[in-house]
Amino acid sequence: MTDKSFTLAPGYRISRVIRGGWQLAGGHGAIDRTQAVDDLIAAFDAGITTYDCADIYTGVEDLIGQARERLHKTRGAEVAAGMKVHTKLVPDLDKLATISRAYIAGIVDQSLVRLKTDRLDLVQFHWWDYALPGYLDALSWLDELRREGKVRHVGTTNFDTPHIAEILKAGIPLVSQQLQYSVLDQRPSRHLAQLAAEKGLTFLCYGSVAGGFLSDKWLGVTQPEMPLENRSLVKYKLVIDDFGGWDLFQTLLGALRRVADRHGCDIATIASAWTLRQPQVGAVIVGARNQTHALANARIMEIALGADDLAEIDAVIAVSQGLEGDVYTLERDRTGRHGSIMHYNLNDGRH
Repeated sequence: MTDKSFTLAPGYRISRVIRGGWQLAGGHGAIDRTQAVDDLIAAFDAGITTYDCADIYTGVEDLIGQARERLHKTRGAEVAAGMKVHTKLVPDLDKLATISRAYIAGIVDQSLVRLKTDRLDLVQFHWWDYALPGYLDALSWLDELRREGKVRHVGTTNFDTPHIAEILKAGIPLVSQQLQYSVLDQRPSRHLAQLAAEKGLTFLCYGSVAGGFLSDKWLGVTQPEMPLENRSLVKYKLVIDDFGGWDLFQTLLGALRRVADRHGCDIATIASAWTLRQPQVGAVIVGARNQTHALANARIMEIALGADDLAEIDAVIAVSQGLEGDVYTLERDRTGRHGSIMHYNLNDGRH
């Protein structure tokens, strides 16, 4: 049995599986809001007590706020306080050159209202373009809001190793970095993991099931043709290509299936459990479309991978050429294969 919670900061514990909110933003089809709140509470009851959302995920902060409010009304303040909510602050690309404290404070205040709270548990900051130097100012304003009590903890999303080092040197007390990490993408292990270990920075990982590609559904399946049905699948298909192509991906799925057989679970659970075992990883962020998925995701926290399991998976990874560069470097190249599919202005003037 593994520990199902993790101390992210003194006095602040989170579940090792975090309920992702991106799938509730409507990009995967219409959302039944009442059912969505039911599902969020089902995750809580299954032991997934931490939630991930963002200012740019349309309607998701509101849904999580409703779930928190229902818990408060039906089970009391003490139970509701057990729900931890991590949001992101993602300024639009076209706002970066003129970023202001009022802009940052406005997004924080909006998230407070949506999430029905007087303090945000964790705000994870993202910045699209390093050529524009305002990210240190923005993070310092966010840290001021932390000292004022509107924010409990400050983290980052998708910063590379040199910029994390710069932020920490500037005195910003980061507790976490949200990033992509999976059996297909080990970029965080190259440089950032060492710095994170030295500075006490924890990884909160998305992409551990590669948008659903790391699942039994794709084992033994012929390589799909572009275009794929959504941008997430396109994104992770590019990752598979860079990992070593469809044949090596199938070899990896086969290894994951054999490990899954030994643990009586599915490929996706093993893929996430592998990520959870990596140095500096505190939690994996996984989506769920219904209560059944939430219960399956909770199983990730119960899987204890043995040395033989890890060796079988790592033997396939060792054959891979791997993705190039540091954390999120490929995605930041707006003219490249990975960066060209990203959306850089997602607030649409709402702030």
